[in-house]
Parts: sequence; C-alpha cells; structure tokens
Amino acid sequence: MAGNDWINSYLEAILDVGPPLDDSKSSLLLRERGRFSPTRYFVEEVITGFDETDLHRSWVRASSIRNSQERNTRLENMCWRIWNLARKKKQLEGEEAQRTARWRAKRERGRREATADMSEDLSEGEKGDLVGDTSVHGGSTRGRMPRISSVDVMENWASQQKEKKLYIVLIRQELLLHGLIRGENMELGRDSDTGGQVKYVVELARALGAMPGVYRVDLLTRQVSAPDVDWSYGEPTEMLNPLNSENDIQETGESSGAYIVRIPFGPKNKYIPKELLWPHISEFVDGALSHIIQMSKVLGEQIGGGEPVWPVAIHGHYADAGDSAALLSGALNVPMLFTGHSLGRDKLEQLLKQGRQSREEINGTYKIMRRIEAEEISLDASEVVITSTRQEIEEQWRLYDGFDPVLERKLRARIKRNVSCYGRFMPRTVVIPPGMEFHHIIPHDADIDRETEGNEDNPATPDPPIWSEIMRFFTNPRKPMILALARPDPKKNIMNLVKAFGECKQLRELANLTLIMGNRDAIDEMSSTNASVLLSVLKLIDKYDLYGQVAYPKHHKQFEVADIYRLAAKTKGVFINAAFIEPFGLTLIEAAAHGLPMVATKNGGPVDIHRVLDNGLLVDPHNEQSIADALLKLVADKQLWARCRQNGLKNIHLFSWPEHCKTYLYRIANCRPRQPQWQKTDDGFENSASDSPSDSLRDIHDLSLNLKMSMDGENVEGSGTFDDVLDSENSAADGKNRLENAILALSKGGEENPQDAKVDSSMSKSLALRRRKFIFVIAIDCEITSDFLHIIEVIIEAAGDNSAGSIGFILSTASSITEIFSFLESGGLSPMDFDAFICNSGSELYYPASTSEDGPSELPIRADLDYQSHIDYRWGGEGLRKTLVRWVASINDKQGAEGGLVGEDEAGSGTHCYAFKLKNQAMVPFVKELRKFMRIQGLRCHVVYCQNGTKMNVIPLLASRSQVLRYLYVRWGVELSRMVVFVGECGDTDYEGLLGGLHKTVILKEVCSDARKLHANRNYPLEHVVPSDSPNLVESEGCNSNDVRATLEKLGVLKG
Repeated sequence: MAGNDWINSYLEAILDVGPPLDDSKSSLLLRERGRFSPTRYFVEEVITGFDETDLHRSWVRASSIRNSQERNTRLENMCWRIWNLARKKKQLEGEEAQRTARWRAKRERGRREATADMSEDLSEGEKGDLVGDTSVHGGSTRGRMPRISSVDVMENWASQQKEKKLYIVLIRQELLLHGLIRGENMELGRDSDTGGQVKYVVELARALGAMPGVYRVDLLTRQVSAPDVDWSYGEPTEMLNPLNSENDIQETGESSGAYIVRIPFGPKNKYIPKELLWPHISEFVDGALSHIIQMSKVLGEQIGGGEPVWPVAIHGHYADAGDSAALLSGALNVPMLFTGHSLGRDKLEQLLKQGRQSREEINGTYKIMRRIEAEEISLDASEVVITSTRQEIEEQWRLYDGFDPVLERKLRARIKRNVSCYGRFMPRTVVIPPGMEFHHIIPHDADIDRETEGNEDNPATPDPPIWSEIMRFFTNPRKPMILALARPDPKKNIMNLVKAFGECKQLRELANLTLIMGNRDAIDEMSSTNASVLLSVLKLIDKYDLYGQVAYPKHHKQFEVADIYRLAAKTKGVFINAAFIEPFGLTLIEAAAHGLPMVATKNGGPVDIHRVLDNGLLVDPHNEQSIADALLKLVADKQLWARCRQNGLKNIHLFSWPEHCKTYLYRIANCRPRQPQWQKTDDGFENSASDSPSDSLRDIHDLSLNLKMSMDGENVEGSGTFDDVLDSENSAADGKNRLENAILALSKGGEENPQDAKVDSSMSKSLALRRRKFIFVIAIDCEITSDFLHIIEVIIEAAGDNSAGSIGFILSTASSITEIFSFLESGGLSPMDFDAFICNSGSELYYPASTSEDGPSELPIRADLDYQSHIDYRWGGEGLRKTLVRWVASINDKQGAEGGLVGEDEAGSGTHCYAFKLKNQAMVPFVKELRKFMRIQGLRCHVVYCQNGTKMNVIPLLASRSQVLRYLYVRWGVELSRMVVFVGECGDTDYEGLLGGLHKTVILKEVCSDARKLHANRNYPLEHVVPSDSPNLVESEGCNSNDVRATLEKLGVLKG
C-alpha cells in the first residue's frame, strides 16, 4: 500500500469486518447479502483486472461522479480492490517474515560454527571497528591514510607517487548494459538507470587518470549503435579530458590518461534495458579480456620495458559489472574492487513491503535473483567493497550471505595477529564518499538585489537562459528559492514536499519552490510511474493554489544544473532532498559547493554528509510538518542560513575528487599484489595469435624455458638444448629455417637426453593449441559410460579428415584425470589425440606427454602448474575440507540413510578439488543451499553437482570449466572465437557458464536431458542467463556425425 496512505484508516476498518474472499459466504451474490448489486463474478474481475498503481486516480474519479448510485457502486468496487490488495500484502509480509527468520537462524548457526573453528577468543582491544572500516571523514584514524590538506603536502605526496605507472580498469555495467555513457553532455535522467551514478563513474575515471602514479584508466561500457540513441555511444573509444589540466603534474605518454572503451556485445543495433542483458555478460567479459590483454602489451612497450603491464585492479560498478569484474579478475588473477551503488536485496525488500507483487512476480520483472547472485559473487571475489555511507554497510550489505560484519571483525583481528583464519575470508568494507570537481565553481556572495542592479549597469553579462525559464513561474522571483532536484519517482518523495510547502502559510509567504524533475516533452510519453507522480504534483499545486509560487520547467541541460544552484544561492535559498531513503546524495554536495544550505532526509547517506559539512538540518521524510519547519527555520533565520552556508563552503574540500582518489589508491595499494603467475619469470613471453614462423619460434623459446611441469613441483631442467640451438641460429636470416632447426634439435634432444623428454610432449601440445585453426572442447556432462564414449567418437568423426592438425580436441569433465585415462583407453581412444584435459570441474588442467615418469599414477601427462598457482587464491584448503566433512556428517545423520547419502571420494579428489559421492541427489540439499552455507561460513569456493547428480565437486573460487578457456587465452593466446564448445541439452550445475561468450557453442539434442533435475529450485531460471538469440549458439538436429557436421557448417567452422 506504499503511496496510498490516504486510505489506510478506512482500509483497516474493512480488514477488521470484511470476510475473506474465499469465505463460503462470498459465493453468494452481494445483492443477496443486502449490501451491493453486482455479481461475485464482477467483483472478482474488479479485484484481479486492474493495475493498482492508478488507485488514487480511480478513487478521485469515482468520488467526483454526480449520480449517487453509480458513485456508490464504484466506491464499493474500490473498497473491494483495496481490501484484496491489503490482504495480499499481509500474506506476503507473513511469508517474508518467516523467510527472514529462517535466514537469520542459518546465519547465526554458521557464525557459531565458524567461530568454533577459530577457537581463540578476542579481547576487547582486538575486536577492531564495529562494522567494516571507518568513514574517511570521522571516527578512528587507525589504519587510514593521513588526509592531505595543503598544496605543499600534496606536491610532496605526488613526488612520491610519480614513479609509479598504474593501469586501472573500471567497469560500469549498469551503463554498460544501456551503453549510455560518455564524457560530455551526459543524458542524466533519460531513464531510471541513468542517474547520478553515471556522472560519478565518469568523473571517477577522469579524476583517477589525472592522479600522480596512474598512467592509464579504462572505463569499459557497452557499445550501442542504435537508431534511437546518439551516434557517440557507438564510438569504440573516447578520451576523457582532465578538467584541471593546468594543475596536472604527472608525466604523460602515448596511451596515458582516462578513456571510455566501448565493448560490442548483446543484440546489435538495439538499445534494451539491463534486465535483458544478463545472458550476454560472458560475451562482454571475453571482449573486455581481449582489450585488456592487447592494452597490457601496448603499455608494456611504452612503460614496462617490453613486459606486459597488467591492471593493478579491476573495479566493478553495479551488480552485473561486479559479476563481469569477478570473471575478469579471475581470468587475469588481479585484485578486484566493487561498488554496488544500488543493491538488489534492498530493492527486493522495498518491493515486497509494497505488497503489490510476490517474490516470483518481482523476479520475473526485474530478474532480481540473478542480480542478487551477481552481488554475492562480487562479495566472493572482491578484495575491497567501497560504499558511500555507513548506512549501506549496516543496513544493506549485512543482508547478504557473503557478508557478516561480526565475522568480518573477527577475521580482520586474526589477520592483524597473524593467526590462521582456516580458509575464511570477508572483503574489506570501506566508506569513501563520492568526489566532485570544484575548480569551476565560484560561490556568489552578493544577493539578488545587488546582482540585478549590477546586471542593469553591465548588460554584457546576461543571466543564464535557465534563470528566466524558472523565474517566469514566479509572481515574486526575489523570494528565497527552495530547490529540489530529483526524478519524478515515488521514492524521491516530491509529493510530500509539495504538501509541506502548501500547508505552511508562513513558508509560502517567505519562499518559492522550484522542482527540477528531469526532462519531458509530454506527460503521456513518460513512464506510467513518473507520469503519475508528476500529475499528482500538478494536482497538489492546484489544490493549494500555488500558482506563481512553484516552478517546474520541462527542460534543462546538464551544464545548466550549476546555474540552477547559483540562482538558488543568489536568492538565499535552500536545497532539499526529502527522499524516503537516499543511498548517498551527490546533489547535496553539489548544492553545498555552490553555497546552498541543505534540508535532507535522515535516512541514508545525508547523515554522513551532514556530519562532515554541518550545513543544514535533517528531517523525517514521512513527516510533512518536520519538512516545513526545517525549511522555514533556514529561510527565516538569516544568521543560521549564513552559518550553514559558510560551514558547507569551508568543509566541502573533503568531498573533492583528489581526496577521494588518494583514499581509493591507498586501498588499492593495501591489496595483495596479484598478476598472471608466469610473469614472474624473465622470459619476455608475448601472447600472439599469429601463425608466423617467428611467432612459433618464440613459442618454443618460451615453452622450453618456462613450462616446467611436474606433479611434485620439481623444476625440470632441459632448456639448454633449445638455448644452444637458438644461439647457433642467431645469424640465420630466414625465420622459417630457424623454426625447422629448432624443432629438429628438439626431437634429437629427446633422443639424446631423456630428461629433456619430460617437457617435450607437453610443450608441443601447448604449441599445438596456439596453432590450431579451431579447438573442439567436449564438455558433455554425462556419466562415464559407453554413451559418453559414443558422443566423443561422433564429435571426432564430425570433424572429418584432420590429418593436417587444423582441429584440436580438449576434454572437459567433472572426473579426475585417472578416471578419464582409464575410460579412454578402455574405449579404444588414445589420450594423445587430445591437446588438453580439463578435469574435476575445471580445477585441474593437464597436457598429454610422451613420458609417464612424473605424471599422477604414472600417467603420460603433465599438469599445468601455472594454472594450479593461478586458482589458489582464497582456496580454503584443510579448513574447507573439515567444514565439508562436518556438513556431510550432518546430512547423513539427518536423513538416517544406511551407509550415508554423501561420502567423501578420496580417489576423485585433488589438491584443489574435494569430491563427494551422492547416493540420492534428491535427498541432498539443493546446490544453492550449500553455496549459501559456504558463504555464511566465510568460505569462498564453487560447489558443483555433476554427473547427473551422482557426484559433488568443491573447487576454488577462480576455477571453473569456462574460466579454464579464458586461462588458455591469457596464457597461450588461444583465441576464444576459435573454440567450439559441445554441451548437452542440460548439464552440471556449472552448465550456464559454458553457454555464453565469444566461443561457439553446439547443443547436442537429447543429450544429458536428465540433468535438468540438478537445476530444480534455482535462485533464477536458466532462461534468464542463456543467450538464446546468440548467433554463436546452435542446437544440432541430432547426436550423429552428419547432424553435428551440419551444425558446424552452420557456424562456419567447417565448409559444406
């Protein structure tokens, strides 16, 4: 009933006396009960057939009907509608209360178990801060970068930083989805997703690019070339020019600065809302990964001495950017930061409180559960979570499974004491308010009378056009202006503001009210919600007869916002933000910078802003009298107004972009440095997709020096043969001859020195991966049976004559490497026919080798130890295993099944995989419940139900079958567009990750359809994340070689 408080008292009376609609009496005609004439059918149609957003409008229309009988009929219908709506609301509230109680019980139980594992108690002095980190503007200064307030200190700090040359990647996924992000003339207010966060992320990138020590900042977004948006959103790159270039003290280079980089993905030539772009996240990640790798090489040539310069951090903004940043961070093994801006769980709670929609209906409209899962994934992968206010931490982030402020405090204290956390981790939450550019703002001290006289004497300085556009509304434009700048959204509480103004006679006499409510051409063209708010405002203006006292211009440009603030300050006015909840309140900072005192909601970020600036009053947004009293106090008391103005101007520098960026960079510097592990060697390796002989020779040189692969971690020395050959061939001009000689020496060296043979096959297989025209990745999630063998044979047969070696094969399964080898050999297939094996759901990567001396179980393979090191980040190890064993015991005890439902599979487990056998998957908790359990415990990992529910693998956070493919691209330069992934109609619970991206996907019809049971009771339907309209995703007509070949021809992989 949010927005319909006017009827609450009448509604409660109906609820007290009215029987439920499904009561036995309700089957009678209302006429028979002597109350009303329409039939029950009509009443039910009234109840179920109307959109409740027009409830107030319908009530007003019905009340104005002159015919008493018709008026009474319609009002009775309204009562039924309201009664039904409230009953539905109370039912949903009850269900949500039960759900919340269960969640809190699970969290408390998980916290107790985690604390029990970490048996050492903490003293009061070791407990750290209450929640997350302290604000950068107050409280404890422990562990916080000292604030820099003078020019001398700033220059000193800059001189210390100038030798650093950092590369930072920002991802603005909310705008990435819409693509409407550009450096100039931002279309703020164009739609509900294009708000203040757009300006925030552009200015953050621009400010970071101008900081000492930062060489380049890339802001990645979506490229949109659609007829209904400006052409500039289709430009691949856009440089963000620094606003204060004369003070820029850092060195510049060919590729230095801040840039908007637009990645093409999703439907072409179409501008669609963000809820519809979830299936295309993987496509963006692959495109962004390609850009980052290429840019790292470019920067390496410029500032890295020939070595790639990887990003020092990847920062995701908004939920789906967090999801993308987690994948990119995992693929590149670099630190991730996250800013949520607007959180899904908070939005879900607000929508449920309204009582209009059930959880399922909300999810269908907003894809809210996919959004929440993306935010949980962001918590899993982030080093630092940046918020604007404490309220965001205390009231929003604590709603998530992956963040517990109490457990976070305990873990942080243990880290400070260098005590084991048993594999548990919580991201660091840091309050860093958004910054603002102030160099162009010059607050005006003169009042409007003196300004007006000056303009009459000096007509060369005319007033900005927007001033006359606003002042034409006022009978007396000299009165102080109360300014509100917000979209016509119900949560912005504009109607209560107008009511407060209209009902306070003194306030109306002393001040004017200006409402800047976005841009509009016609009310009928606005969204129904925005139009409803605007119409309500217009009706209130008419009701209180506020003509000549309220301005509501239809249009303004972004650059005119500063002029609007200036006008309000000249009239000695007040800025007000009366939103029910304001996550931060950037407009409050902008207003303060122009010398405007503020009246703001006491709910959310304005509390922190007021604590720093002390330039106004906080109010209860639900209390119209409180709003009116605060406005009247500031307008009437000139001394209070002047003091608030002065406080704001004095303290506003604390919200400048340099202050924000210094704290931001300090937090990045405190992250543990990470980058692709093989870069620790001095090999000068460069990834390349080229097939030139010189590239191939460089491959051999790199592989001979660096691919030291053995299961026990022994260094394999055998590169001397290659070095000798390469040195002896330095004088050869023909690169092709050098390649032939090197390969010949390689084969001879294998004969002469058995030790050299240890790297021979694995090296050649890695080289072969790069030189294949296509890579067929067989990721069919069947149990290891003859059917699986048949599918492999069908795919190999469909590839046709492969004597030239243009097609390579990779087997990707949930099984261990020993199981795979045994299975292939029993079926008559040679493991040497494959280029690589992805095992245990992506936690292990192997290459076939010609010797079995160091392979597991003496198999002729080599493990990619670089990959093992790559995925080790946040792996829980023994602490995770103990928690899993305890969970298994609780499941077995609860079900009481003979022999146990779940058993540890020691043979199928590995260093980075804990495998378990499931006897009856239907009796085991759904995978989402186990993921929730792990997150509540602070354990970051992937849980995968696989092989039709007979097995469960728990693997590292950075490991997955889809991420291995990106690793092969980063490590060996195997282009993702040259990969073809074969999957069934369904698969393991990691199935969705294999469907999207730049690689091509073939779905084999009627294969693994039984695995759908693993996806029952998901947080969100699989359809929400499957790119069904992607040209890279094709379903075969059947599972035979002819149908598979026809599908490959359709994808352009094979020629017809």
